[in-house]
Order: sequence, then structure tokens, then C-alpha cells
Amino acid sequence: MLLTFDETIKKISGGGLLHIAATEELLKKLPKGNWIGGSTEYFMSQEGGKITGELLFVTDFPYDTFKIESYDETSISNVTVDAFDSGFSIVILPFDSAVHKAYADKASEFEEMFVKNVAGWVSGINLGAAGQTPVSANGQTGEIFSNKSVVAHICVPDDKMVSIGIVNIFSQDEDSPVIEFTEEGFLAKTCRVDGEEVSFADYIEKNGIDTKLPLIGDYSGVGVNVSFKAIENGVVNFYAPVFPGIKYKMANTITDYVKEFNDHLKNIQDVKAVFSCNCILNFLYGELEGKDIDAFFGPITFGEVAYQLVNQTLVYVTVS
Repeated sequence: MLLTFDETIKKISGGGLLHIAATEELLKKLPKGNWIGGSTEYFMSQEGGKITGELLFVTDFPYDTFKIESYDETSISNVTVDAFDSGFSIVILPFDSAVHKAYADKASEFEEMFVKNVAGWVSGINLGAAGQTPVSANGQTGEIFSNKSVVAHICVPDDKMVSIGIVNIFSQDEDSPVIEFTEEGFLAKTCRVDGEEVSFADYIEKNGIDTKLPLIGDYSGVGVNVSFKAIENGVVNFYAPVFPGIKYKMANTITDYVKEFNDHLKNIQDVKAVFSCNCILNFLYGELEGKDIDAFFGPITFGEVAYQLVNQTLVYVTVS
């Protein structure tokens, strides 16, 4: 829920484990306690989509056994090793940091990934404000990081079942040509379109590609979004890496973001999430400020974690 600074301090003083999303400035002022945090000014609340630098979104985890750890790009592979066998981990990665890129590139190779339950988000900034830095925060130590991930490892009783869910309103356009890349990374100069090597930036321009729609990679029948960040000087930049060997297609056009989201949510309307987050691109392109997305509330993010890094999705965790 969105709380004032004083209300958040009162929550911290209670001693329970908290997840806090707010501006870097507010996170720096919070007292030490059992909390992790990340920077954003965009939120989905019970009152709808909201942009604020004055309130904090606080999630209260009702579990007594937990540990908070910080990781850099060399140690982030331990995130699954350190996770509880019965439980889940919430990861916060500062956008465009080395640890963000390392997680995006290598998470699928981490020991016990897809066995342990790992969810979370990429922290960001207010896109309309200059001079901000995406950060994560370790409330136990009082440290604020631009170059480290902070993770809350949470243990739940053995008789409980944890699930990580994704709401992805996009699907591959079957009429799209197959797009493939020869190099892994967050940017591409060239690609193969139906086997022919082309300048990707030129291809996008000549074909009027709508870059508000993601590329969707086919991972053994599961579609994974890769969202466009910007095209600069002939280089196409992404919010998540592309990989060789994956066949990508453009997504189908979405005409009504809010209706599409709520139509998808109808299938899971009885779900009670203990954590959720939603992508900044959904917020912006769907014009969600002041609009309701039923049932799921939390930070608006610059990337989401559902085991691996994903884009333009809503991610949630349930414990049943």
C-alpha cells in the first residue's frame, strides 16, 4: 500500500520484513530495519496508477524466517544457492548496472534456477526528472547501492506452496518474419530477417515497426518479451538481452491496454498475491496513470524478474 514517510517509519519499527519502493531520496532517509528497497516513482495502487515522489509503496511479508543479502555482478549467481528450499526470494536490481546485466545474461545458468522461487524487479527513476540514479537498498545495513542487487530470501512453512505468475498481454504475430541475432546483448546493429542479414535499425524504419510492441522470443513454446529502449546512431537498444539461437517475432498489436490487462486478469481474479510489480512500458503505453488494474498492486518497474529477467509483463507471487 502507498504510505507516507511517517507511516513507513512506524511500519519499520514493528520489526517485520518489508519491501519498500520509493525515491532514492526517501529510501536514504529511512531508519535501519528489516526491509529491502528499490527506487521508482511509479506505482499501481488501490486508487489506480500513480506517479509520486512523496509516498512509499510498502509490502508487508508475514513471515518470521528470512535473510537479507546484497550481491554484485560476480556474486549474483549465489542468489539461488542462498534461497530457502521452501520459500521465495525477492530480487531488486538497479537498472543498467553491471549486476542487472549479469543477471539478465546468466540467470538461466544459475545453480537451481527454476527450482528455487525467484521474483522481483529492476529499479528505476522518474523519466521526467534529471539527475536521478536507479538504486537498491539494504535496510538492515542502511546501505544504498547503484551497483548491487539486494535480495530478501523468505522461508515459508513446508505445508505452503509458492507460485510465481506472469501476466503477459502480448503474443507473437504469426505474420511477422523470424528475426534472429548472432550476438548476445542489450543492443543490436544487425539481425537476420528470414535468414537475410540486415541493419536492424533500417529494417524497423523501412517497415514502420511499432517499437512500443516487444519482440517475443520462442523459448520452447513459451513467449518471452524483449522491449525496445531506444534507437540511436543505427543501434537498437533493448531493456533485456537478445540471444543467438532464439527465434523472435514482433508482437501482435494491442488496441486497448487496460481492457487487455483486465481481460487477462479475469482468469486469475481469485489470486491473492503477496507481491507484484508491473512494467513501466505497460504504464506509459497503456496510459495507466489514474486507471485501475484489478487485484495487483505494487511498484512500476524498469524490468521484472520471474526467475529470468522479463519485460512488459506483470509478475506476481502467491503463497497458498
